[in-house]
Order: sequence, then structure tokens, then C-alpha cells
Amino acid sequence: MKNFLIPLPFILLSLIDQVFGQTLAQDKAVRYQQERMVYLQWDQNKFEPKAGFLSLNPYYWLTWGLFHPSYHKTDLRPLSANGPQTQRLVLVGAMNSTDNKYKLQSDTVRNTALSEIANQTGLVSDADPLWQLYYQNELKPVVNNSTATILAGLSPQVSTRLVSEGLYDWYKNELDMLKERIDAAHSTTMDRGARILAYHRYLMEYRRLAGVWAIRTSSAQATLNMTAQQQKLQAGQVTVSNWTPQTDIHIAKQVLQHVQ
Repeated sequence: MKNFLIPLPFILLSLIDQVFGQTLAQDKAVRYQQERMVYLQWDQNKFEPKAGFLSLNPYYWLTWGLFHPSYHKTDLRPLSANGPQTQRLVLVGAMNSTDNKYKLQSDTVRNTALSEIANQTGLVSDADPLWQLYYQNELKPVVNNSTATILAGLSPQVSTRLVSEGLYDWYKNELDMLKERIDAAHSTTMDRGARILAYHRYLMEYRRLAGVWAIRTSSAQATLNMTAQQQKLQAGQVTVSNWTPQTDIHIAKQVLQHVQ
């Protein structure tokens, strides 16, 4: 035990001597070089070792004069005006500017494409203002045509006559064909201007068709009225007033008075 405890003071003394015997190395040349390359200016006064009196410092000649005579004349900092890091940042900025221009151009092309798609596709034709405000209502009798809408407002006798003569079937067939063309223009991909022109053309066709239908229904009603009058005359149910030559003269005078 004594043999073990005696060397302990010597060991502690040697450790204390080693700890306090180490000092921090202060090499200004290394520190200046680190500062120059990282953040400080390329200061000509901070190149160590210096030339000394009459440039007789041998360390200067060994460090700079013989091996690196032009080193301190060129700024080698990465963040200098012409440094590689500055050039890289400038290049990155230029690339970002180019990317932003490409992105703006691609966004413009995208927006133009979306506008053209919205202008031509039939998927959103229901939202067209002209369709909503005008053509949808004007073409509704064609798009929603049925027996009830076609014969609405007609007497049963006129409806029966139109059906028996085949006029109803003709008109219904024309409306169905026109409806197919309207549906095709409404759902097909085409330019909006062409779609509106198609709506207008089909509306004009419908109006001409509706005019022919109105003439046919009026003729059917007039024919029924004439037939009823003939039946009354044949049955002796109509009283005819006594006629004299003065009657025609009186009628002619009344006509002339209305003309004047």
C-alpha cells in the first residue's frame, strides 16, 4: 500500500506541469490568411511575415519573395468583386431571372390556353351569357318540344285535323331534327363566335318553321269554320236577309266611306 501511494504526488505534479505548460499558439500569418479568405478585405498591410528593415527579413523572402511574389497583389477572396462565390451568386441571380421570365411566359401561355379552351369547349357552353340571357329562352320551344307544347292553344278539332292530315308529324319531325343540330352546336368544341352564329341561324330556321306552322293551323281552323257554315246552310239553320239592288249600293257607300 505504501509503495502504491508514494508515486501519486509525482504523477499529479507531472499532470499539472503538462496542463499549465501548454500555451495558445498565436500565429498572425495564419489568422490574417483565414480572415482574408473568409470575410475581411484583402489588406496589403496584413501579410505576415513582412519585409522588415530594408527588406532583409529572411522569412519574408522564404514565404513571399521567392515562392509567391505576386500572391498579395491579387484578391483571392471568394466574396470579392470577381471572386468565385460572387460570380456564382451573380450567375444564380441571372438564372433565377431567366427562370422567372420563362415562368411568366409559361403562365401567359397557360392562361391563353385556358381562355381558348373556355372559349371553345362545349363543357361550359351553358354558362355563356348570350345563351343564358337570350338563346336559351328563344330556342326553348325546340329543345323542349313535345305533343303538349306543339298543340297548346289549339282546339281539339284543329288538333285532330292536323294529326289526321300528317301536318303534326311533319312539324314534330322538323323540330326534332332542329333540336339535334342545336344540341350538337351546344356541346361540340368550336369557337364561341361560330357557336353564337349557329344559335342565330337555328333560331331563324325555327321562326320560319313556326311561321309555316301558324299558317297551317290558321288554315285548318278556317277550313273547319267553312265546313261548319256549309253544314248550317245545308241544314237550313242560317237565315238569309232579303236582297235588293239598294243593298249593294249601301254596302259600296260604306266601303268608300271607310276608304276615305
